[in-house]
Amino acid sequence: MIRWLSSLQPWGALCMRLVLGLAMLLHGWQKIAPFHSLRSHDLLSGMEHFGHYVASLGLPYWLGYISVLTEFLGGILLLLGLLTRFAAFMVAGNMLVALLFVNIHQGYHGSEYTLALIALALMLLFHGPGAAALDR
Repeated sequence: MIRWLSSLQPWGALCMRLVLGLAMLLHGWQKIAPFHSLRSHDLLSGMEHFGHYVASLGLPYWLGYISVLTEFLGGILLLLGLLTRFAAFMVAGNMLVALLFVNIHQGYHGSEYTLALIALALMLLFHGPGAAALDR
């Protein structure tokens, strides 16, 4: 039984990679082009808005752009299984900053989702991309 379960580990990593990649891609896209920006002339107005939000937390404005690109491009890389460990490292760092500057003030219940994303990213960082990845 243990040998059979061990043979399925690459498929478990694939599942984790797809879930984390989709979550990051969607969160990044919401920050790049929020719903209200679809009616404006500037499709990327959400990135500037998020940059101002990050600056209001006491962090440099440009880190907002880094965060959005990490989520969006990192999500794409994770879905494809390309540069998986690098993307997982970046996502884990991004989520750690979110945890420390935003979610920590909301207690455990406000931090559960972020903690789960960090755990998924760390698992992919340590284990690798799993099955059906372009890294292979």
